[in-house]
Amino acid sequence: MHVFDPSMPAATIQAQLDKDFNAQKDTQTAQFSEGRVAHLFKPGTYGVHDNVGYYTSVAGLGKNPDDVQINGDITVDAFNDSDQGSALQNFWRSAENMAVTPSSGNDRWAVSQAAPFRRMDIKGGLQLFPASYGYASGGYIADTRVSGQAASISQQQWYTRDSALGSWDGGVWNMVFSGTTGAPANTFPSPPETTLDTTPVSRDVPYLYVDDSGNYQVFRSALRTNASGPSWANGGTPGDSVPMTQFYVVKSGDTADTINNALSSGCNLFFTPGTYHLDKTLNVTRPDTVVLGVGYPTLVPDNGVDAMHVADVDGVRVKGLLFDAGTANSKSLLTVGDEGASADHSKDPTTLQDVFFRVGGQIAGKATTSLVVNSNNTIIDHVWAWRADHGNPGTVGWTTNTADTGVLVNGDNVEATGLFVEHYQKFQVVWNGQGGKTIFFQNEMPYDVPDQASWNSAPGVTGYAAYKVGPDVTSHEAWGLGSYCFFDTNPAVASAHAFEVPQNAGVKLHSLLTVSLNYRGTITHVVNDTGDVTPSGTTPVNVTSYP
Repeated sequence: MHVFDPSMPAATIQAQLDKDFNAQKDTQTAQFSEGRVAHLFKPGTYGVHDNVGYYTSVAGLGKNPDDVQINGDITVDAFNDSDQGSALQNFWRSAENMAVTPSSGNDRWAVSQAAPFRRMDIKGGLQLFPASYGYASGGYIADTRVSGQAASISQQQWYTRDSALGSWDGGVWNMVFSGTTGAPANTFPSPPETTLDTTPVSRDVPYLYVDDSGNYQVFRSALRTNASGPSWANGGTPGDSVPMTQFYVVKSGDTADTINNALSSGCNLFFTPGTYHLDKTLNVTRPDTVVLGVGYPTLVPDNGVDAMHVADVDGVRVKGLLFDAGTANSKSLLTVGDEGASADHSKDPTTLQDVFFRVGGQIAGKATTSLVVNSNNTIIDHVWAWRADHGNPGTVGWTTNTADTGVLVNGDNVEATGLFVEHYQKFQVVWNGQGGKTIFFQNEMPYDVPDQASWNSAPGVTGYAAYKVGPDVTSHEAWGLGSYCFFDTNPAVASAHAFEVPQNAGVKLHSLLTVSLNYRGTITHVVNDTGDVTPSGTTPVNVTSYP
C-alpha cells in the first residue's frame, strides 16, 4: 500500500506507479497472482499517469473528490499483446474519490467486471472502451461527474448510478442508468438503454480520508432515497466520520482469531492489500460496523468454513473485499443475517458494496452459495459473483470448481444495484424475499455443462434459469436484465428460459434480453414462456416488459 503526498517529486511517484503496473498488468501472469496494490493520494495536485493493473485500487484521500487533483490520467486499456485488443478480462481494479483532468481530454476506463469507478470527477470525457475498439464486458459507475461525454461504444452492457454526465454515447445490449443526469432517454431495446429518473434507495461507499489535522478517518455516507446525481455535488456527501483509532488494521499475518478478537472488542476493520486464509468464520455482530478493504484484500476460507457472517443488525457496511472459495466446500462465502431474520432495517440497512466472489481460477475452490442475504432491507450495490471459466491449471472444471448458486436472497425489501453473477451450475440468482428490486443484472450461464441430462432444473424443464424469483413471491421489480449462454463444452445444451418468475401482477420485469454468444447453445425463451429462442449471429432477443 503506497500513500503519496503532493510534496513528493512527481518522478518518484511515477516510478512507483510504473513499477506496480508492470508487476500487475499481464493478463497471462497477473490475473491469478498474489499481488495486491493500493495507490492512495493525499489531498493536493499531482501530475502523473496511473495505468491500473490487476488487483489495484487507486483512491484519493480527500473528503471530497476535488480535494485530490490528477493532471494526467487514470487508465485501463487492453494493455497486453495477448489481449488482442479486447478488455474482456480486465477484472479486479478500481478508481475512487479524485478529480482527473485528462491529458488528452478523455480518460479511458476500459474494464469488464469487478472494476468500479466511484466518486470521480472527470473534467473532460470518459471512454469506457479500449483504444482498439475491442470487446469489453463491464461495468459500473457511481457517484461520479463527467463534464464531457461518457462513451461505451464496444461495451456489451454498463450500469451508471447517481451520477452526472455531460452526455452519453453507445449501446450494444444493455445500458442502464438510475439517478443519472445527462443519461439518455429510456428507449430499450432500440437503442438498448434503460433509464430510471432516480435510484429508490442508495448509499455512497465508506471511504478513507485525511482530515484537516492530518488524521485518518473513515467517512460513512448517509442513506439516500430517490437519489439523483452525485452525493457530493452540493458541497459534500452527507454522513459522519469514524476515526481510524476505532479500526483494527488487518495486515499480513493476521488470523481469523485475531480478526474476531478485534471485532469482539468493538473495532471496525480496515483490510490492507493481501490474501488472508481463514480457519474460522469472521463474525460481524455489532450494529454499524464498517468492514473496509483497499487493494482487493482477498479472504480464503480453509477447511470448509464460511468466510464471513454478518448478524441481523442495523447498518453494517462491507466494502472492497474479494471472497475466494477454498478447496474444501463452504456452504456460503458471505451470509448476511440469520435464517428467518425478520427485523426491519429500513432506516439503517446493511450495505454490501464492491464485494466480489470467486470460485476457482486462482485455486480449485468450492462453495455451494457465494452470497446469502437473509436480513431485510439489505442494499447489494455492485457485486460480481463468478464461478471461474478460466484460470490456473487444475482450478476449473465441471467437477472441480463446484458452485450451485451465486446469490440467494431470502430477506424482504432487498435492493440490488449492479448485480453481476456468472457461470454457476444451478440457478445463478434465487430471490425468495418479498418487495425485492434489482436495477441491472448481467449474467453468463455456465460454459462447461457436459450434457443436457446433467443440467435440468425440474422434470420437463431444460437447464436452469439465470434469475429465479421464488414461487411464493408476490412483489418484485427489476430493470435492465441480460443473460447470455455460451455452452462451449456441448453446444447441444439448451436452457428453457433465462428468467423464471411467478405469474402475478406484483412481479414485474422491464428491459430484459437473452443472447447466444457465437451460437454455442440456446435459450428457448426469455422469461417463462415469453420471448423467442436465441438465434445465430450473437443477436439479442428482447422483451420490453413482463407481464
